[in-house]
Amino acid sequence: MQRDALLTQDELDFIQTMQHNPQLNTRDATSSLLVNGGAQIRDLLTHLAANEQVTIQAHFDNQQMTFPLQLVEDEFHALHLRLGVPSIFEDGPMIRPWRLNLEQPVALQNVRGQPGALWVREVSFKGVLLEVRGRSKPPRQFALWFSPSGYERIALRGTFERQTAKGCYAYRLNQSDKDQTERLRQYILQQHRLTHPDLHI
Repeated sequence: MQRDALLTQDELDFIQTMQHNPQLNTRDATSSLLVNGGAQIRDLLTHLAANEQVTIQAHFDNQQMTFPLQLVEDEFHALHLRLGVPSIFEDGPMIRPWRLNLEQPVALQNVRGQPGALWVREVSFKGVLLEVRGRSKPPRQFALWFSPSGYERIALRGTFERQTAKGCYAYRLNQSDKDQTERLRQYILQQHRLTHPDLHI
């Protein structure tokens, strides 16, 4: 190496390794969307995404995914269309949100992280199915934290809907915090990937 070189051989090797790392050179295909089809279509989609709720739907087997189309501004103040985290539905006599059945129920926690009597058995982006342990009565409403293993905890707010034949309690989620709603959708999407890996190739 020459005496006046700006980089050492180790630094050059590191840079070349970074350039040829396939994981670092892939884009997240689910977050960005390239729109082809001319300026009129692009302008129409941009206008609709800015003023209305625009979605893209995909149907497969007995399920469907609905992706929100969002207008985002980058650091150069340019506007881009981006796919948001999808809502997953099951087809059938009634279309309903896809529900994740937890192998092991997860206790809902209070703000200090202490588990209570309500345990999540199933969760969707619209509701939860709870088991009530101990002598507690099911509350009419709750505002607690869902903390599945390996994930950041998610705030849930639920309102009682009905008791099931198996003795569990169905609650409708009424999330007011968009970040928490997005975090719940992301968790459900990740679990859907594990449950249906062939759909997420």
